[in-house]
Amino acid sequence: MSGLHDISTRALRVIDPETAHHAALLGLRAGLGPRARADRYPRLKTTLAGLELPNPLGMAAGFDKNCEAPDALLAAGFGFVECGTVTPLPQEGNPRPRIFRLSEDRAVINRLGFNNKGLDAFADRLAARAARGGVVGANVGANKESKDRPADYVLGMGKVWKRAAYVTANISSPNTPGLRGLQERGALEDLLGRMREARGALEGAHGRRPLFLKVAPDLDETAIGDIVDLALQYGLDALIVSNTTIQRPEHLTSDNREEQGGLSGQPLFQISNHVLRLFAQALGGRLPLIGVGGVENGLTALAKLRAGASAVQLYSALVYQGPGLVARILNELDGLLAAEGVDHVSEIIGDAAR
Repeated sequence: MSGLHDISTRALRVIDPETAHHAALLGLRAGLGPRARADRYPRLKTTLAGLELPNPLGMAAGFDKNCEAPDALLAAGFGFVECGTVTPLPQEGNPRPRIFRLSEDRAVINRLGFNNKGLDAFADRLAARAARGGVVGANVGANKESKDRPADYVLGMGKVWKRAAYVTANISSPNTPGLRGLQERGALEDLLGRMREARGALEGAHGRRPLFLKVAPDLDETAIGDIVDLALQYGLDALIVSNTTIQRPEHLTSDNREEQGGLSGQPLFQISNHVLRLFAQALGGRLPLIGVGGVENGLTALAKLRAGASAVQLYSALVYQGPGLVARILNELDGLLAAEGVDHVSEIIGDAAR
């Protein structure tokens, strides 16, 4: 069956990337995706910010923006799935074309701009699957035309809190003008203060949920220090490091390398790992990290864990390798740990950042 999925992936790669993405989601919703046991490897069972995960491999936000296929993704072997980014109001995003494959570089550039169907539709889908279990998080953002972006995050939190396993505030997309400005100390203090206030009421009504913050890879050490200070001060439960990059490494060879937008995939691996290690060193174990950027096999997943991540997420590698990749990474990761005589994945987290 994995051969069939590989053939489907190759077929999708010859059509427009955004059309291929919609086709992949339709296929998953129709039950055509691969099946793999997420809990097959006891060595990989993970706890993240109080969440019990069957393994540390997650689906990153951006693939399932509207919460249309989380259960199919869990069935493919993911230990957790993050849906979104969702904004309060539906929005079209930026003009097409807005996704570009850099096949020679095993990379993708996107400038989607938080295209999604809005909070109401998202929350309805999240509620409809609530009895099915599995860790499904919600990634919330702000509308492009919003006059009060922190209010959008508070609204998003409130709408998904009851049904989401966790909530992530995405302040790091490069494709909504000015959004990354929320990472600056003053703006971030305002945002996190308002979110903490709203969180108190939500927890009183619906119970506790972990609250995460997703940051950019294009941060200097001062910004990293500020984010760490504020994350601890305002009671965040984890940081997701990182979103796509606006950098363009010199080794890129694809004709699409100059397209505007966020770069993801293999070229993001070293950039995001460097920032991940800096966050791990600054935090000193006080908050867990989720590592994202360039994960495409067991070795790259292991490197993220060693750099300080308690869990990892991927997306772009699926464009080139298909959903059967999830089971392959889990098998490789378990094998690598076994070869090193490691009894449990928690033993190696952060050993390269010390």
